[in-house]
Amino acid sequence: MLWNSSDPAHPSPRRDRQAGVTLIEMMVVLVMISVVAALIVPNVIGRPDEARVSVATTDMRSIAGALQLYRLDNGSYPTTTQGLIALAERPQSPPLPRTWPVDGYLSTLPLDPWGTPYIYRAEGGRFELVSLGADAAPGGDGVNADIPYRKTRVQAGL
Repeated sequence: MLWNSSDPAHPSPRRDRQAGVTLIEMMVVLVMISVVAALIVPNVIGRPDEARVSVATTDMRSIAGALQLYRLDNGSYPTTTQGLIALAERPQSPPLPRTWPVDGYLSTLPLDPWGTPYIYRAEGGRFELVSLGADAAPGGDGVNADIPYRKTRVQAGL
């Protein structure tokens, strides 16, 4: 059967030279994508470390909130010896909490974004929380720097 190019029901099998994408056009698009990626990728690479610092800060705020609830229920923060585990499991060493929620103050104890436990110290009505940063060692610079969260004594009337 022959197709008649003048018959709209049976178009001509010939391809139009303007139809489709040429190899040159595809290469131009790939070069443009590469240039954009080269400009954006260096700005995005440093973001994971900033995000981890932000997660550590948010975690410490949540822990601090649980510590505040513990203090309101029991009159003091858990001791340094009792540690942060006192928020997830009822302490067995003195001073024993007067009240204890059935599910605790935290369901689980979070690790910092680098997989290290947060450091907790309590003394004289104050507590200190610290993430040791990427190197999991005290001190350091940049992403290895310690990330502190300190809560001072709550004063009457505030």
